[in-house]
Amino acid sequence: MSSQDTGRTSSRSLPSPLPRPPEELATLKRVWKAPQGFRLLTAVNNNIIGVMYIGTALLFFVLAGLLALAMRTQLAVPENNLLDHDTYNQFFTVHGTAMMFLFAVPVVEAIGVYLIPAMLAARDLPFPRLSAFAFWAYFFGGLSFFASLLFDAAPDGGWFMYPPLTSYEFSPGIRADFWLLGIGFIEISAIAGAIEIVVGILRTRPPGMTLDKLPIYCWSMLIMAGMIIFGFPAVILATALLEIERAFHWPFFIAERGGDPLLWQHLFWFFGHPEVYIIFLPGAGLVSMMVPTLARYPLVGHNLVVLALVGTGVFSFGLWVHHMFTTGIPPLSLSFFSAASMAVAVPSGIQVFAWIATLGKGRVQWTVATHFLMGFLFIFVLGGLTGVMVAVVPFDWQAHDSYFIVAHLHYVLIGGMVFPLFGALYHWWPTLKNTMLSERLGRWAFWLMFIGFNVTFFPMHITGLMGMPRRVYTYPGDLGWNLLNMVSTVGAFVLALGVLIVLVDMARDVLGRVRRAADNPWNAGTLEWIPNESYAVRSIPYVTGLYPLWENPNLSREVQSGAHFLPGAPTDRRETIVTSPIESKPQYLMPMPGPHWGHFLAGLFTAAHFLCLTVQLYWISLVPAVLAIASVLWWLWGLDKGEDHPPQDVGGGWRIPVYVQGPVNHSWWAMVVLMLVDGTAFACLIFTYLFLWTVSPDVWPSGAASLPGLEWLGGGLALWVLSGLAILWASRSLGRNKHWFVRIGLLAAILLAVAGSVLEITGQIGTGLKGAESAYGAVTYMLAAWQAFHVAVLLIMIGYTLARSFCGLIYAERRVTFDNTMLFALYTVAQGLIALLLVHLFPRLFG
Repeated sequence: MSSQDTGRTSSRSLPSPLPRPPEELATLKRVWKAPQGFRLLTAVNNNIIGVMYIGTALLFFVLAGLLALAMRTQLAVPENNLLDHDTYNQFFTVHGTAMMFLFAVPVVEAIGVYLIPAMLAARDLPFPRLSAFAFWAYFFGGLSFFASLLFDAAPDGGWFMYPPLTSYEFSPGIRADFWLLGIGFIEISAIAGAIEIVVGILRTRPPGMTLDKLPIYCWSMLIMAGMIIFGFPAVILATALLEIERAFHWPFFIAERGGDPLLWQHLFWFFGHPEVYIIFLPGAGLVSMMVPTLARYPLVGHNLVVLALVGTGVFSFGLWVHHMFTTGIPPLSLSFFSAASMAVAVPSGIQVFAWIATLGKGRVQWTVATHFLMGFLFIFVLGGLTGVMVAVVPFDWQAHDSYFIVAHLHYVLIGGMVFPLFGALYHWWPTLKNTMLSERLGRWAFWLMFIGFNVTFFPMHITGLMGMPRRVYTYPGDLGWNLLNMVSTVGAFVLALGVLIVLVDMARDVLGRVRRAADNPWNAGTLEWIPNESYAVRSIPYVTGLYPLWENPNLSREVQSGAHFLPGAPTDRRETIVTSPIESKPQYLMPMPGPHWGHFLAGLFTAAHFLCLTVQLYWISLVPAVLAIASVLWWLWGLDKGEDHPPQDVGGGWRIPVYVQGPVNHSWWAMVVLMLVDGTAFACLIFTYLFLWTVSPDVWPSGAASLPGLEWLGGGLALWVLSGLAILWASRSLGRNKHWFVRIGLLAAILLAVAGSVLEITGQIGTGLKGAESAYGAVTYMLAAWQAFHVAVLLIMIGYTLARSFCGLIYAERRVTFDNTMLFALYTVAQGLIALLLVHLFPRLFG
């Protein structure tokens, strides 16, 4: 059915509160039943995956915290020998890496997986198996990363891994490889989660929930996911460049052969500073949800807070040089980035004043969550003030790489994310299984964490101003730092005791030693407080405002009685309503995949593949790589069922199809988001090419004599254009159900793409160019290798599409799989054309 056939059959917007047949609920429970026992590994329900995701992130938080306690014990007294310098460097690197990459970003995505469907009253996120794969990839990858400590193979170059110290000359062995391959792999998991969040928020909102009625938390997660989409590709590319330099000696960061270590800093911090706000914005979103509930008053300045979230996301991409003020960049750049670093405080300030105004207007409930919110406001504001201080260039020159920066970093990150997180644990815990954590233990935990945190990190401002540098494992006893370091160490153990009490409190719940909670114990106004089961809500409500449960006190009972949209499972399978991205009108009924072993095995084998690469078992790594790809194809094969049911009545006079194609389809949106990720990485690669040319133009060709002839360029352009035309011809043929023409077009498209990629590499080799000789050779071959990788991915996608075609699973009315392949093919063609024009024409024009 075409996208034009998604209209409703009645002008009514609200469903009728008619009695529902009892078999409807029984069917819902059956089709959404979660697997039990060892088959729990196959689960895809967002409430199960979300809980496992959060639990794993907290595990890594605790492990990284134990490393921090060991480091603080080492620094408690001068000239301590508890840890030698090598062990300390490993602990320091793994601690920082784990907190940033294995805890901070994953835990906010994990909370999103758990909360977003509930806040949107959706049955689940649109790609449940993708969420499950992202979790298992993260789980296995994180455990492998921590296991490196057990074998004295953990990375020791700092969580930022600056070259050239982390390149092959100064860091031989596999320690740096554990960071580069492990973190690059985990970042791919984070991007998968971001795609899920973007499509979920934009396409699975309940009817009536237009964007102006979207909960603040969903706004914060949408912006955060957008920042991941445009921020993480830079660090993935950076890790790929450094790993290739280590493996093949291509000099991207080696100054003697035209590279530049500052290239790493530009790429890393283009990701690294937005990451601070990627961590903060979800925490701010949680605060903006808790404050109205605890104050019993709608959030003051809701629209301004949304604009502040958007502004923070935009500003964050203009701050990366904030970390590079001491690298000798031009004064004009210093002025611009200093101003941007100060300006980002404005949207943060808007949110802080909105929270304070809401608390002032309402009648505050003093729960454990309220205590953590107050602690968050105090700590984060102090961190913001020191952030403005280090945005002042002369001050930054003095404080850079001192313990003042360590203090600032922790005030912002722990204040901006950890305190809201623990407040959220106590606040939303009743939605997990209708139980309450202990208010008494929670208050003890808060005060120990609040006091311990400030005792730990506030003295570091002073030690930093007294000259204590970062990343030192010991120090002499005559510099005046002794007492302050001992105080910080004592504070760290007090902070850890507070965290331990929270863990004990959660363990009491697992053991059943807690009190039961009411359905909505805090009298909140948003949809996640409607009782949830494995199938989420009994029916999907029609939303008329920001706080539906406050505006209609009977809404929860109506939803539980099945009086709203989609009260059952009309096609006898998992499904949810897909709505339009702006007005949130029902468009079609999306079938959702159930439990499967594919995502679990794909996560396991993908982690095994990267682990084999890390320990340099290159040929053996092909086995888990093939198994991972096979697992993904296995889980995909049963999807894209076509229009196997007639349009269904979902209530309110809406009769919507069960299958649509083109831009209305949710997978089309996911492919577009994926191409934005890929395009950002490609843009960073082009930046790499141009940046290395600016710093070492002498290693670039000075004329056409050392370049492939223009006939190579013409041949390459022709092959890529023909490949694009072939895929378009296949698409046209599919519309006419001329299946052999479709297959010929797909086969021609991939053969032409392979030929275009091989032609470019052959032409460069013919000039005698070697990747290890100069930065020009390295980045030129990197562009060719990047395109060859995309051709390999396209080969798999076209092979999969051809297999479905031969099985009769693709035709004019069932072409979502083909459309996804076509989108990626056209993107690959466009990327290939741009790369060719850059590599062949730029040296001729500017050499």
